[in-house]
Amino acid sequence: MRQSWLGACALSLVLSGCTGTGAFRPDPNNDDPLYGVIPVVKAPLKNRCEEQVSSVRASCHEALYLATEYTRRLSVGDEVCLEGGYGEEPGAACKARAAIIDTSPNQVKLEVRGPRPDSRWFNVEMRHAWYEEGALVDLYLSERGY
Repeated sequence: MRQSWLGACALSLVLSGCTGTGAFRPDPNNDDPLYGVIPVVKAPLKNRCEEQVSSVRASCHEALYLATEYTRRLSVGDEVCLEGGYGEEPGAACKARAAIIDTSPNQVKLEVRGPRPDSRWFNVEMRHAWYEEGALVDLYLSERGY
């Protein structure tokens, strides 16, 4: 009887070691409110173009229009450049790319992919975040010096 108990205990220890997945760590991209919500990057309260001097304001409003149109046409599966060329096709100058993985009214969900080591996005690769359209438009304007 004692040997059968010892055998059962040893078997349970072996099986628990084989099926264990290690310490439980929640997935940072999980939408489950028990573990945390994916962050939402809000649009700035002030429009960058309104802060410009009058000689630059017209070109800023034109860039604002282009950025708004570009951002509103994004759809699931599109790739964008988050650093070094938002609003253009991600090319060699792009330091951090992202993929659109979901959309909702006035928001897109981005997943950071393939950031370069010199990018500010390097430590957040594969993370998800919701971006309001205004936040991406502001990114476009800031990259163009407005």
